Amino acid sequence: MARVRLNVAERREELLRATVEQIEIRGASSVRIADVASALGVSNALVLYHFSTKEKLVAAAFAYAAEADLAHLRKLLARRTTAVRRLRAAVRWYAPTGQAKGWRLWIEGWAAALREPALRKVAGDLDQRWKTELAEVIEEGAAAGEFQCADPESAAWRLTALLDGLAVQMTSYEGPLPRATMLRWTDEALARELGIDEAALTA
Repeated sequence: MARVRLNVAERREELLRATVEQIEIRGASSVRIADVASALGVSNALVLYHFSTKEKLVAAAFAYAAEADLAHLRKLLARRTTAVRRLRAAVRWYAPTGQAKGWRLWIEGWAAALREPALRKVAGDLDQRWKTELAEVIEEGAAAGEFQCADPESAAWRLTALLDGLAVQMTSYEGPLPRATMLRWTDEALARELGIDEAALTA
């Protein structure tokens, strides 16, 4: 059956989606151009036409997947409600649930970034944008008098560090921690950073 002819943007997106899937199956360091091409029934040359090296393809695929998560984070943080409620929704969504396709991709990306400068820069930039989004809402809530936080940027760093660490544990080792316990810890951490009682998170 003949393949549908795609424009450049559509083809790139198709290649990126396929690369994300192959990274989840094989790992960032093991995935090959040939794996992506075979999954789509296209030639290696076509993949290389759009992404000249495997390293650039993997970095672009990582950014593609992470941008979707960032868009969802912004949606949560833009809700018309208190900063406390927005932050709790974002932190609980960001927390690993044990079915974490997105977390597996991040962990693969962190590992591969140790050896691949292009991916290291992409992952570092994306990670900083997560922290910035959280810090801005923490700063907004503090300015509105909802809570006190003298250093929103540091608070965002500590919160994301906790969640990243939990993600490694939950994703790498099967069932080490009940989900309810993990979510209680994230609530406790958020309340501590905002200087409020934990019960105020659900008020």
